[in-house]
Order: sequence, then C-alpha cells, then structure tokens
Amino acid sequence: MDASVYQQVQALSRMSVGELRERYLDVFGEEAKSRHKDFLRKRIAWRLQALAEGDLSERARRRAEELANEADLRLRAPKDPVRPGVMEVRERSTTGRISPSRDPRLPLPGTLLAREFQGRDIVVKVLDSGFEYDNRKFKSLSAIAQEVSGSKWNGFLFFGLTGDGTARAGSRQPARRNK
Repeated sequence: MDASVYQQVQALSRMSVGELRERYLDVFGEEAKSRHKDFLRKRIAWRLQALAEGDLSERARRRAEELANEADLRLRAPKDPVRPGVMEVRERSTTGRISPSRDPRLPLPGTLLAREFQGRDIVVKVLDSGFEYDNRKFKSLSAIAQEVSGSKWNGFLFFGLTGDGTARAGSRQPARRNK
C-alpha cells in the first residue's frame, strides 16, 4: 500500500461519524445509508485502496460470482479437522530463511512501519537494505527518527519494535546518551 493511501486510511480513525459520511459521499458518489462508524471506516478504506491499487477485473468478478454460486454453505465446522491429505500439502510446502546478517528485530522487506509523532503520521517502508521515508532512502531507523524529531532516538524504540519484529504500543521515550 502506498504511504499516502496509508495516511488517508489512518486519518479515518480520527474522524467523527459526520465526517466519515461526508468522506463516503466523496469516495463513493452517494450518501451512506449507515451511521456505524467502524463500517463506514472499513468501507472507505477499502475504496481508497481499490482506487489506488486497482479494482478486480471483470473476469475476476465473474469468476468470484461463479465460485460463490457453486460453493457449499457449511453450517458446522468439520468434526475431524485433521483429514487425509494434510501431510501431502505439508510435503509440498517450502520454507525459506532470511539472511542471518539481517537484524531479527526488523520486519520483512515491504512492511510499512507507522507511528504518530506530534500530530503527524510517520510511515516508513522497510527495504531489503535500509528504509524509505518521504521518498528518500535511509540506512537506519535511528536516522529517520532523528530526521523527524530533531533529536537523537533509538530507531527501534521510536517505532516500538520488539525483539520479534513486531510493533508494540505504549509510550516511547527518547534514547538517552551517555556522556
């Protein structure tokens, strides 16, 4: 997802129901029938992404309709979730490894790291070697954090990255410098 689209989607969570209904009118060209905030937010986010990335082709739509018409509706979960043939699928699966020189705290390349800082949405894309922020490449998250804040930060703390490559919520403090 493009960073500008991501920022638009993030802005939806800060809108009131009235503002969401106006945005719905802008995006869909018709008034929303719903006043449910989460529903409006999700529908507008989907539409923004579809407009930016492209919608389904007509052929894909027809095929999805065919599949939906042919699908059996399951009312209950199967009694035995482990069925014959599961091992065959597992045997055909492949696994890969990421380079051992890569920091294990970093998420996979292509991941967008987002953080709100002083009322601005900061969106960084993880690359194979480095990071992209504001259409510029940076070697480290700390360099981006310093660019954004104007002071020294630990990049992993600034973006709330834990040891397993996931972000955690909570307050973030500037990194302390030893003198």
